[in-house]
Amino acid sequence: MLPAEIQRIVLLIGLAATGYLLILAWNEDAQEARTTDYYSVEPEIAGIESARNAIPTERSQPTDAVNDDIPAMPLPSNDVQPQSATTEPYSADRLITVTTPSIKMWIDLEGGDVVRVLLPKFPVQIDDPDIPFVLLDQGQQRIYVAQSGLIGADGTDSNGERPLFSSERTSYELDQDELEVVLRADVAGNPVEKIFRFRADDYLVDVEYRVVNNKTSPFEAGMFAQIKRDRLPPTLQESFFLAPQPFYGGATTTVENRYEKLEFGDIDEQSVGFTQQGGWIAFLQHYFLSAWVPPVNEQNRFEASRSRDGNYLYRTIGQAKQIAPGGQGVWQAGFYAGPKDQIRLEQIAPYLNMTVDYGFLWWIAEPLFKFLNYFHTVTGNWGMAIILLTLLVKGALYWVSAKGYRSMANMRRVAPAMKRIQERYANDREKLSREMMALYKKEGANPLGSCLPMLLPMPIFLALYWVLLESVELRQAPFLFWINDLSAMDPYFILPLLMGASTYLMQALNPQVGDPMQVKIMKMMPIMFTVLFLFFPAGLVLYWLVNNLLSIAQQTFVYRQVEKERATSK
Repeated sequence: MLPAEIQRIVLLIGLAATGYLLILAWNEDAQEARTTDYYSVEPEIAGIESARNAIPTERSQPTDAVNDDIPAMPLPSNDVQPQSATTEPYSADRLITVTTPSIKMWIDLEGGDVVRVLLPKFPVQIDDPDIPFVLLDQGQQRIYVAQSGLIGADGTDSNGERPLFSSERTSYELDQDELEVVLRADVAGNPVEKIFRFRADDYLVDVEYRVVNNKTSPFEAGMFAQIKRDRLPPTLQESFFLAPQPFYGGATTTVENRYEKLEFGDIDEQSVGFTQQGGWIAFLQHYFLSAWVPPVNEQNRFEASRSRDGNYLYRTIGQAKQIAPGGQGVWQAGFYAGPKDQIRLEQIAPYLNMTVDYGFLWWIAEPLFKFLNYFHTVTGNWGMAIILLTLLVKGALYWVSAKGYRSMANMRRVAPAMKRIQERYANDREKLSREMMALYKKEGANPLGSCLPMLLPMPIFLALYWVLLESVELRQAPFLFWINDLSAMDPYFILPLLMGASTYLMQALNPQVGDPMQVKIMKMMPIMFTVLFLFFPAGLVLYWLVNNLLSIAQQTFVYRQVEKERATSK
C-alpha cells in the first residue's frame, strides 16, 4: 500500500496528464482543420499582393523610393538602407508551374520569382499522403518567396522595375533526368534569358541569367538573389510540449562562424551585412529550409534586413560583370527548397549541412546520426537502426558502466549495516556522517560511483533527442506495429509505460540509501519520467527503453560477478 502523500502526488500527476491530453487533443483537432483548409487546395494567386515590393533600389535614392525589394550593387560603406514599398496585384496568367518528382514550383513571369513550392514526397500528415507540404507561398496567409534578378548600371531589375518574361508553355513536367525552363525577355534591346534547371530527385535548382549585349558600350550588371519572408510561424507545427524548440529564422556562414543564426529580433535591432567568397544564406524551419548559394569562387555580399512592409529579406549580391559589345554574359546561383538532408546539403556548399541544428552537443549528435544512418542502410528500418545504435553506445560505455555497477553492488551489500547506523545515530548528524564514511572505507563502497551509470548516458540522450527532432529522415518514419511515426509521440503510450516499468525495475536493483524522504522521492522518479516521456518522440522513448533493458541485464550480470568474487575470496 502506497503512503497517503505518494497517493496524492500520483493522483495530481494523473489529473494533470489527463488535462493536458484533453487540451492536446483539442489543439490537434483545430490544427488538423486549419491544415486541411490550407494544404488541400491549389493556390489562388490572383488578387494577392505582388512579390515585387521587396527588391532593393539604388542606395543613392531617397528612403521613399518605389521599391525596396531590389538591391543596389554594394557600396564601399556597406550600408543597408530599407526603402518603402508599393503593392501590385498578381495576374493568374503570369504564373507557370514546374512539376518534378521532388517539387512542384510556381514561377511568376514578372521578375521570374518563385512564389510557391510544394514537396510531394513529404505529405502534411501520414494519413493523407496526397496532400503535399507547402514550403514557399505567396498568399493570404503568409509571404515566403524567392526572388532574383540583375542589378547595377544596366541591370534588368534596377530602379524598382521588374522585367516581364515570356514562356513557351504555362506548365512543365520533368520526364527525364533534367529539365530546363527558359524565360525570355527583351530589356532595352538586349535579349535576356532566365533559366531554371531542374534535376530528378533533387531539391537544388540552378538559376542562370544569360544576356546578349547589343549595345555599342559595355553591359554591366550583377546578380542578386534573396528570400523574402514574413515573421509568422509555419502553418504546420511539428514540435513537442515542454521540449526545446527547433530554430525558426535565417542563417548564414561567415569567416568567423561556420553557422550563424540571423534571428528576427537581432535583425529588428540592426541590419546585417558582410562580404566573403562563396557562402550561402538560408531560411530555416523544422525539417525544411530554403537557401540561395552563389558561386563559390566569387566574392559575394550578404545582407539580412527588415523592409518597411514588415517582411524580412535574406539576400546575396554577386560582383558586377562587364560584357563587351556583342558578347554574352552569364550569371548563376543555386536555389535549394526542400528537406534538411544533411548529406545532400554538405555536397552543395561548405557548412550548409549545419542548418540541421543539433545545438551545443552537435559534436556528439553528428557522429550519432552517421551511425544511425549506416544502421538504417543495413536494416531499412529507422526503429531497428535506433536499437542497433543503442547497442553500440551501450557497448562503448560498457566498462565505465560496469565500474559504477560494481560500486552499486557494494552499496547494496552494506545497505543493512547502513540502515542500522542511521537508526542508531538518527539524532546525531555529525556522528552519523563519521560512521557512514568509516563503513564506506571499510567495505570499499563509493556512493558517488553508483551515480555514474545514470549520468553517463545523459549527454548522449540529449544529443540523440536533437538527432530525432531535427533529422527529417525520421519524419513519419514507421517502426513496427502501432508505431507509424518515430518522430511523433506513441499514440497509445505503450512505449512510455514500458519505459516507466523498466525504470522502476532498475531502481529496485539499486541500493536504497538516504533519509526516508529521499527514498520516497526516488520512488516517485519512474512515475515522473513516465509522465514526461508520454509526449516525447517514440524514437527517443524506444532508445531509452532499450537502454534501460540493456542496463538491467548488465547490472544483473555485474551483481552476480561481484557476489561470485566475494564468495570465492572467503
